[in-house]
Amino acid sequence: MDVVSDAISAVRTGRPSSNRLRVSGSWCTRLAPYEGAGFHVVLAGGCWLVPDTGGEPVPLGAGDVVLLPHGAGHVLADSPGDTARAVPFEEMRRPAGDGRAVELLCGKYRLDRSRTHPLMAELPEVVHLPNRVGRHPELRSAVDLLANELGERRPGACLALPSLLDLLLIYMVRAWMSEAETGSWPSVLNDPVTTAALRALHSDPAAPWTNDRLAAAAGVSRATLARRFTALVGRAPMAYLTWWRLTLAATRLRDTDASLAAVAREAGYGSPYALSHAFSREFGVTPGKYRVSAGSS
Repeated sequence: MDVVSDAISAVRTGRPSSNRLRVSGSWCTRLAPYEGAGFHVVLAGGCWLVPDTGGEPVPLGAGDVVLLPHGAGHVLADSPGDTARAVPFEEMRRPAGDGRAVELLCGKYRLDRSRTHPLMAELPEVVHLPNRVGRHPELRSAVDLLANELGERRPGACLALPSLLDLLLIYMVRAWMSEAETGSWPSVLNDPVTTAALRALHSDPAAPWTNDRLAAAAGVSRATLARRFTALVGRAPMAYLTWWRLTLAATRLRDTDASLAAVAREAGYGSPYALSHAFSREFGVTPGKYRVSAGSS
């Protein structure tokens, strides 16, 4: 696995959901804050997104994609003016007034924020990815495929749509990283030494890593690795490895019925006791209690 894939997999739960919205004329709808992440794809026409956080209204055109990675509440409307007229999204009547129709795919990803990877945590409240010729061709392809599946409802669409929505999330994060002017993780993954070390750790987190072994995998001295990794990631290499191993263990406890011994082994711990001790120190709860809590949420 790579860092971006792991960062998304660690927080994603369940399957994404989506609704197609087709409106025209004067309209305004509010989407309440959500524990997961929201997204919109403009299939036709144009509209405005107004964040509840007080940020500037965002104009959206056909082909634009928006990710709200922290589930911020917001308004979608024909104009950015009077948002007090907004009705809840669930009560939207899809008015058929005059003017060109606007079609959107609006959806949500279910996320478990208890162990968010710092890459995901530093995404801004609103990630707007305009439709520009030659930019992010894989994202554009995903949008086109989604539009086709929604329009024709071909056999197998019930499986195809969730898979395409998962791809959409990956492509949105990739696109943000390629254009980000803030945040440390785009810089982290552009640094060859730190990237090589992270790739090694994420490829085999259960391996008996040491600073010397990791430095050799990255092709630099131990001192160089420690300096560059810590400066960019914000944790020393072995501290990051410990945190990531425990995050993986928590994900396995949440998503599977694997025994504690199996989870410990996969996370690189020699015994369930060793995992339990480290897990309790990191999360303030035993693995067993965490599994029960995660299963009831």
